[in-house]
Order: sequence, then structure tokens, then C-alpha cells
Amino acid sequence: MNAYDKGSNARHGPAGQGVPDPRPELPDPAVPADTPGPRIPPPDPAVPAAPPGPRNPVPGPGGPADRPPEPRSPAADGTGTGASVPGPPAEPGTGVAALSLRYRIGAAVALAVVAAGVCVHLGMTFLHVAPSNTVSKEHAETIESWIYPEFEQNWKLFAPNPLQQNIAVQVRAEVRTADGEARTTGWYDLSAQDGRAIDGNLLPSHTQQNELRRAWDFFVSTHDNDNRPVGLRGALSEAYIRRIVALRLHRVDAAGPGGVVDRVQVRSRTANVPPPQWSREHISTTPVYRTLPWWYLPADEARGGVG
Repeated sequence: MNAYDKGSNARHGPAGQGVPDPRPELPDPAVPADTPGPRIPPPDPAVPAAPPGPRNPVPGPGGPADRPPEPRSPAADGTGTGASVPGPPAEPGTGVAALSLRYRIGAAVALAVVAAGVCVHLGMTFLHVAPSNTVSKEHAETIESWIYPEFEQNWKLFAPNPLQQNIAVQVRAEVRTADGEARTTGWYDLSAQDGRAIDGNLLPSHTQQNELRRAWDFFVSTHDNDNRPVGLRGALSEAYIRRIVALRLHRVDAAGPGGVVDRVQVRSRTANVPPPQWSREHISTTPVYRTLPWWYLPADEARGGVG
């Protein structure tokens, strides 16, 4: 006799011997005893019972059925193709990165040219304002042709000499009026006119600040104490300052209606800047005048133009 002869209530002992279950067989509470048909045997106590609840729950709103399917890796879908899941599109580049290769090369070349020009200009300016040395002496002509006249410097890098004098440039004219009468005007203080134009002006022009001052410095540096020109640049400085004063006289209508300026005379008024109150230095503040000879004006300059 084996264990299967006792039906579902047979117990299994060692070595496969059947041992009868001493517990009486109870009817199934879900099925009445008098219900015809096969009876469902009770669960085996040796087999753990499944947890309560439905095995396959119906998905509700917001459940897994409403969520979009997640991308699966090639290993998960079994294809093995190694194709990656497409991501969001890359953002377009900005600035130089947005240009094509040809334009980027052009921008790089232009930047290199500008940088080289800046380096050359800084080097030339440094050699111009630095003390005399072997390099500046050997390439003096090249340095001067680069600096003059646009980038001229009137001070030295390692020995600046601040201006300690007030220099005013003045001019008067000999004019011929419309009825043929000749007369001489008073002195016009051109430096004072520039000073009034600069005072209180947030953006004064380069002409008001530097034109007359630099023209007079140019004249002084190319003339001796007797106002005689030294070298070829002396004549150039005379023509430069003469044209400036002719234009200034024309602006103020020094000759009057129908008049003509025949000659001009320029002078400078130089006075030392007084020392501060706490200084023990004593200097003379009496002005010193330097008067130039009379200059005849060409026909175009006499009428306010440039000859």
C-alpha cells in the first residue's frame, strides 16, 4: 500500500511510507455537503498560502497603463542592434561658434592682424618715449615716420616734465577796411577763447584743447631765441601757426564788413604758476612776452581760407 491509496489526506513519512492523518476530514465551507459534484480538497498545510488580493489587478486612472512606455535598451528588447534612444535636439551655437569654418578662419586671421598692429604700435610708442638706446638709434627714421604727426608725445616716459607755466598765445592784425583805410586791431587772446570754450564743457573738442597749444610748441621747438627758423621744419611751423590765427581772426570778423587782413603778428604771454600756500618757494609771476615779427598773409588766407 502506498500513500496515494488514502487520497489527499494521506501523510508522507520517511522513505515514502504513507501515514494516515489523524485529523478528521472537514467539509468545505464554500461547498455544502449535499452539493453534487467533485469536492475541492483542502489546501496542503506544507505548501505556503498565496497572499490575499487579486493576482492581476485592473489598472485604474493614473496607473501604469496611463504612463508612456519607457525606452528599452537593446539588450532588453533582444535585438542587439545597439541603436541609442533619440534624445532632445542640440541647441544651436552662438557667436563665432555659429559661423561656418571658412568665416571662423577669417575672423581668426582678422583678430591676429589687429593684435599684431596693436603690438607694433605699442612697441613704436615705447621706443619713442623711452630714453635713447641702441634700438631707437638704429631705427630712428622708422620710429619717427610711424609716430609723427598723429601719435607725437611731448613728454618722456621715465622723466615726465609737467608744465609749470601758463602760456597764452595772442594775435593782432593789420587790416584794410572796405573804404581803403588801414588800421591795427587790438590783441586777441586766442588761448583765453579756448579756455572759455572748454570751461564747463563735458566733451570739449580736441581742437579746443590742443590745436593752438601744440602749434606754439611746434614753433618754439623749431626756432631759436631770435625767432629764426632752424631747419626745414621751421618754415612749416610758421605756415601752420599763421593759418591758425588767420582762421581765428576770420571767425571773429576782425577786418569788419568788406575788410581784408593784410598782416598778422603773434606773441606769447608766459607766466609761472604760483606755488601753493604751504610751499616756501618764491618765484616771479610777472608775465614775459615773446613777440614775433609781422607776417603777410596770402590772398586766400587773408579772406579766411587756407593758402
